[in-house]
Amino acid sequence: MEIILAAALLPAIILMVYVYKHDKIEKEPFVLLLTLFAFGALSCVPAGILEDLFSEVLDSMNIQDNQTYYIIMCFGIVACSEEGAKLFFLKSKTWRCPDFNYTFDGLLYSVCVSLGFAGLENIMYVMDYGFGVVISRGLLSVPGHCTFAIFMGLFYSRAKFHSTYGNKTRAGINKLLSFVVPVLLHGYYDYCLMMPSDTLIYCFFVFVVIVDIISFIVVKKQSRKDAYIA
Repeated sequence: MEIILAAALLPAIILMVYVYKHDKIEKEPFVLLLTLFAFGALSCVPAGILEDLFSEVLDSMNIQDNQTYYIIMCFGIVACSEEGAKLFFLKSKTWRCPDFNYTFDGLLYSVCVSLGFAGLENIMYVMDYGFGVVISRGLLSVPGHCTFAIFMGLFYSRAKFHSTYGNKTRAGINKLLSFVVPVLLHGYYDYCLMMPSDTLIYCFFVFVVIVDIISFIVVKKQSRKDAYIA
């Protein structure tokens, strides 16, 4: 059991350490990061409840068109529920946190929350489907959650920066983007996998490669341009 749990959590830990190492100016308190990781795991609960609730509503609508059904399911239900839950816990714990004083901090916080979610989700999948899913989820699903979080954290930090310096319009726009962008990325990720289409499977792998590359560029660039907030 210990080996299974370690294998399920290892991808999340590796990615979290990678992003943490790019926090160059002022390292965040380890207890805070662990708390955010735990909050991310906790966010699975409301996300799961919302997904079950709205999935039942969607199924009761008897939508015949597969494309319409999966668009609503992937973008409107799964992505909104999961990214919304992550963002809620992220903001509730860090927005007014005195340690949130550099722009890279928000990106790191977002990654910790998201990987807490991904880590628990991975454990649940391994418990249900066995050790065989560890590799596929470690290479795709967990990094997927990390990339969504990088974009969430990017805009979340910008929102904090603009809010601190009194630009409410830009703060509001970036708050919205911190939700919308990861929802769109997450929704398309799931849609490519759920929708029965060989073409979309190819699109999925191209999408994953492109988003992963952009995410790593964002991490390095934000680390290099890390700016003091207040």
